[in-house]
Parts: sequence; C-alpha cells; structure tokens
Amino acid sequence: MTAQFTPAGTLTAEDLGTIHLIGVGGVGMSGLARLFLTRGIPVSGSELREWPSLAGLRALGGTIHMSHEATNLDGVDTVVYSSAIPQDHLEMVEARRRGLRVLHRSEALAAAMTGRRAVAVAGTHGKTTTTSMVTMVLQQAGVDPSFVIGGEISEVGSGAHHGTGEYFVVEADESDRSFLIYRPYVSIITNVEADHLNTYGDYATLERAFVEFARLTDPDGFIITCADDPGGRRLAESLRAEGRRVFTYGEAADADLRLTEIVSSARGVRYLAAIDGRSLGEFRLPVPGRHMGLNSASAVLAAYLLDLPLPAAEAALAVFPGVRRRFERKGVADGVLVYDEYAYHPTSMTLALQTLREVAGEGRLIVVFQPYRLYRTRDSQAEIAEALAIADELVLLEVFGPGELRQPGEGSAALIEAVALPADRKVFVDSWEEAPVEVVRRARPGDVVVTMGAPPISLMGDELLAGLLARAGSAPTATVDPVATAPAVGDPVPGGATAGGDGAALGGTAAPDGAAPTAG
Repeated sequence: MTAQFTPAGTLTAEDLGTIHLIGVGGVGMSGLARLFLTRGIPVSGSELREWPSLAGLRALGGTIHMSHEATNLDGVDTVVYSSAIPQDHLEMVEARRRGLRVLHRSEALAAAMTGRRAVAVAGTHGKTTTTSMVTMVLQQAGVDPSFVIGGEISEVGSGAHHGTGEYFVVEADESDRSFLIYRPYVSIITNVEADHLNTYGDYATLERAFVEFARLTDPDGFIITCADDPGGRRLAESLRAEGRRVFTYGEAADADLRLTEIVSSARGVRYLAAIDGRSLGEFRLPVPGRHMGLNSASAVLAAYLLDLPLPAAEAALAVFPGVRRRFERKGVADGVLVYDEYAYHPTSMTLALQTLREVAGEGRLIVVFQPYRLYRTRDSQAEIAEALAIADELVLLEVFGPGELRQPGEGSAALIEAVALPADRKVFVDSWEEAPVEVVRRARPGDVVVTMGAPPISLMGDELLAGLLARAGSAPTATVDPVATAPAVGDPVPGGATAGGDGAALGGTAAPDGAAPTAG
C-alpha cells in the first residue's frame, strides 16, 4: 500500500541534512548515495558485505560502516531505507527512537528531484534499458540531466549522476507502488503486464496503478506509451479520453511515432522512424533484439517532444553500450561465449532467449536459470517453461525466494518437469556448486551459455569461465569487466573485429532487460 510513503512535495535533498542509507551497497541505494555525495551532501551507509560500489562511495567522501549498529546513526539527520529493509531492522528502530526523519528510498529520490523536470520511466519490462537510453539521448543533446537508474549504464559506469540541467531521469518502480510518489513532467510507460501480483492481488489493480501513475504527470508535460502493447494501448485510450496529452510509439499503423523495416541480428538492430507521416530517418543500435528498437523509440519520441535535436538521439543510440545484467557479455573460454541476463518474467525471458539464438548462430544455447520468487514461478509455470524450451540445454537451480515457504509441489523440481525438452537436455541441480560442473560437461566450442534470473545467478559467470578454462587446460586468469571496458562502435577490439561488428564482438553490450515483444 502507498500509505507508508509520502508523495513528493517541496522537500529538497539539501533539506535532508546528513543522510544515512541502510543497505547502501545495492545498485539502487548506492546510486542514490552517489547522487547525494556529488551534490555535496554528507552521506553514510551501512552494509554487511563489500559490494563493488562501496569503493566509489568512499572515494566521494562517503562513510561506510561494515555492520549494522545503533551508533551508525550518530550525527545523522535522515535515515533512508529500501523495501528490502524490514521495519524491525535495528537501525530503523533506533532511528524512530531518536526521532530522526525516516524516508523510503523513493521519498528521498523525490526530494532530490524537487525543482527539476522529472522524466520517469515505468513499465513491467524494459525500465532500466529505456531509462538508460533516455539519459544518453539527453546527455548527447547537451542538457546534462541528473539521473538515477536501477542499473549501471556501461558507458557511464554508474547508475546515478548529479547534472546541471533542468531534467532528472529516473526509473520508476511499480513493484512496491513507490512510483506513485513521483510527480513527473514526462511519464514513459513501456508496457503493462501481469507481475508483482503479490503486491497488487490481480492484474486489474496493477493496471489501475499505472493509470494513477500516468495521471500524476504535470499537465504541461506529456505521457508516452507503446501502441503495440495491449496494456499500453488501453492506458493511452483511457487517458486521452480524460483529455491528457498522450503520445504513442510502435509498429502499429496508428502509432504517433511509427517504426518500420525493423531488422535485428547479432550485429544490432536498425529501423526507420516517422511521426505523423514525416520521416525522421534511420536509427541504429549496436545491440540485438527487435524490442530494443522499441525501447529506443520511446527515447526518440521523448527527444522530439522536448524539442531536442534528433541527430543527438541518433548519435546516442548508435553507440548505446547497454546496462549491466542486461545481456551482459562475461567472456569467452574454450570457445564458449558466456552471458548474464536479468530476465525472470516469461515475456522478458522469451525475448532474451530469442535474441541469444541470433547471437549463437550455428552454436547451441545453454541456459542456467534461477527462478525469482515462488509465487511467480508457481503462477507462471507454464509460461516460464515455454520460454525455457527455447534453449537447447537447461540447467535449473532452485527458486530464489527469500522469506518464502515452499509448499509441496512448488519450486524448480515441478518447473523442470513442465519444460518441453528431452530428459537428457535438462537437469535440476539442488546445489550451486553442481551448476558449473553441468555446464562444463555439456558445453562445447561454438555454444552460448547464459546465466539468467534472480540476482544471485549473476555471480556464477566467472565460475563458469574458470571451469571452462580449466577444461581447456588453462589456469584461470583475472577477468576484465567487459561492460566497464566496452569499446564504442567502430573501435578496434581484440582479434581484429570492431565493437558492434558481430555477436562475439559486442564487448559488454546489453540487450533485453525485459521489454515486452510488442512494447519494448
């Protein structure tokens, strides 16, 4: 429910004083901490593990406590928490005892946006990638936007930035209803599909929340939705009936920004765009997937409506490097290409696997999947199983569902039975250590392996590469982060190829973060 959150008002980031973030290491919280620090606001945070982001926060002057203690709040004015932090967390309890201001992450982010024109990107799939694209388009246009994204843009190397311009780009999360806090100038809704029904109960309630989010858009601003997505189309029709400014994009004949001649391959995706029948020219991205073209079209439409130069949008998209955990290339070992992908919803899984098939070419596709949340795995078992059947080989781990109790017949043991693959081409492993062993046993040169699903699975890529290297008789070596070092399109990469030249040369490029096939 939204009752625990306070809608955006006149509170600014500077009004928060010294800020302490509980669980500061995650992408969302560390991005917010980085934003505050670069605005000159004192920041501390607490963690229990050494996340990669913490070194950067320390370098900016942040104080990081590697424990959760009441004394961490000494000298603090405002405590910020995320939905992952329970209300009985000892620092939460201590903050209330001391009478400190306690804000949800979204409330603190709303304060940071005060006085800026917010561009908020929502949707069941594609939020992180689309937010990243919009950010890069605005940056290329020279307006220096602030941004906070639920992932790290590979080119930027960060999920947050304090800009000098009037725009503030933010990923708006519907999972806990916190997107209803924001008051956007521009609202982009990529698609509306059933998800997070543990929060909403049913699809109708979820759909109403997206309508409510869109209604929060400034009357002088506008709303962008996808004409190809059934949920987005219904949303546009209902909002237009209320007299609101709504613009659509997609392949549909009646889309305001219409895409034609979309071509996707391992080299990337390109399409022609036109608005009101007037050609805007061709747009290209060095990342594969038709849905990526749709994601980018929302950024093109936003730039057009904000009266920004479209050549800037074209240039930004042409070198869009992707986002971590969205079709992230981890490396190659013994002729096997290893990727990591965040998708766990059946629609985004289908898109990711179809795109990986393009990259694999004549090779086989091996999927290492860890489902995310028992309720989703149970309620969408048939759809998830259908997506997984796109693979040639499947290694399935147990469902990642912190705090959930598994009932008889639930979980991955039931899911694997539903996957329409021969018995010798699928396996359920009940321990983390077994998964790399299975991949090494099954994979052969020319294959593509992807770790997919719940957050922990992203840690397995390096183990797979090490196992494949050992199989080839090589000692494991230190790996270079393929995202942080991603070359721009056209730059030389090892082996004489060029970035964006083929599937194997997309060093750190990103594809699906879960855009719907009709909605981006």
